[in-house]
Amino acid sequence: MILYLHGFRSSPASLKARLLTDYFAARERAAEFICPQLPASPAQAIALAQRLINQHLDQNSAEELSLIGSSLGGFYATYLAEKYNCRAVLINPAVTPPRELEKYVGVTTAYHSDEVFEFKAEYVEELRQLAVSKISRPERYFLLAATGDEVLDWREMVAHYPAAKQHVIQGSDHGISEFADYLDLVVAFCDAA
Repeated sequence: MILYLHGFRSSPASLKARLLTDYFAARERAAEFICPQLPASPAQAIALAQRLINQHLDQNSAEELSLIGSSLGGFYATYLAEKYNCRAVLINPAVTPPRELEKYVGVTTAYHSDEVFEFKAEYVEELRQLAVSKISRPERYFLLAATGDEVLDWREMVAHYPAAKQHVIQGSDHGISEFADYLDLVVAFCDAA
């Protein structure tokens, strides 16, 4: 199973999620790829991901599990990779989301719909509870970071995943507009187990 975790205010309708969905479908591997809509609550998002992972682990080993996380989803993927000892691809991951997301407490909308949701103050504490100060096995991680990320600092990403496989894109943006160019690289890392 390859579980994709989208970022804050994002959804399965994001460019990266759609590209990955199409990639796996074109290779008759659609059943391997899961991309759920994550709740705004970090605790609920992790609980949902853990339910999906545990269902997979009932019949498969952790070696057959890979995570792909974008932005806040990269933060979640790091927490889950440490917990389940699985591989994770991190795409412009949030390293310190309590700091970045504190300013979003209140009512906001999703990027790919007009859906309104509330990001509550207690969610910042939920994020703090999920923080991984240091990864334990760098070989499990592949960081894809863009120097042109207008939302998060790529240098913090590189520093947070020392000794992990890293591909730093010169330029680009937070969403990595040219993500289609990296699909083979991302999936190859997931499949390497």
